[in-house]
Amino acid sequence: MFKDPKLALAIITVALVWGTTFLGIRIAVETIPPWFVAGIRQFLAGIILLVILLFRQKLKWIGWRNFGNQMVLACLMLIVANGMTTVAEKHLTSSLASLISSTSPIAVFILSIAFSMQKFSIRGLVGILLGFSGILLIFKDGLQDLLNPEFRMGVLYMFFAISGWAFGTIFTKKMNSAPQDISLNLFYQFSFAGIIQIIFGFISADQSDLSTWSVKSILATVYLAVFGSIIAFFAFHTALKKITPSQISILSYINTIIAIFLGWLILDEPISFTFITAAALIITGVFITNYKPGMFRRS
Repeated sequence: MFKDPKLALAIITVALVWGTTFLGIRIAVETIPPWFVAGIRQFLAGIILLVILLFRQKLKWIGWRNFGNQMVLACLMLIVANGMTTVAEKHLTSSLASLISSTSPIAVFILSIAFSMQKFSIRGLVGILLGFSGILLIFKDGLQDLLNPEFRMGVLYMFFAISGWAFGTIFTKKMNSAPQDISLNLFYQFSFAGIIQIIFGFISADQSDLSTWSVKSILATVYLAVFGSIIAFFAFHTALKKITPSQISILSYINTIIAIFLGWLILDEPISFTFITAAALIITGVFITNYKPGMFRRS
């Protein structure tokens, strides 16, 4: 991997930028309804890409087959994964949301086996057990929190998000056998997801009075659009053209570390010894599940 500077830059971008998005989402949903945050984020990203494509004279119809593929990806990775994570962070701390999200590589590993993209191994089983033991540890001392309907729904939303992300990652890799214009595909994805999520916003929000939206939340949403969507997703799709889903998903543990640290530093989110232990178990489980000698060499 490190012999390919573009690939290395793409993976580092994914790891670092997505680590900050949990904080960005938490700040954005403080005053803006979650589905509006997700929708505006994606729609704004779509507009920015539209301008870029028009400037480059690359805007064109991608054909019905590819359009269908992009709609599937938009539903899985943007509407379900990103949308549900945004809704979940209305009820959970950014640290907890990121920690639950960090189990997604385990889901990717299981699906990769199911779709014959890699083989089952004892090492993988050990990693899965470690990862789930970390999840159980999170809730062992906080079972009373699950009695809170909002907290419980937040956790449920996160597991929907993980499922969407895992299926989307596998589907993306399946599609990457043919050359594609990433910018053009992302324009269709972001535009479609943004419109759908904004509609969800009008349906689900108790009120949509713009005067209640703080400047801080608005700036966080813009950050999510530019960095969390355009830059990070472009890097993600670029990386997946050259490496396996497990190779890139393993770096999500960096996202988790960054998100937990920023949540503590900026939002004063509590981090207990149990929480740190659970994070260590999950990160170790993810690493063991996906790591193999030479995996960071270019495929």
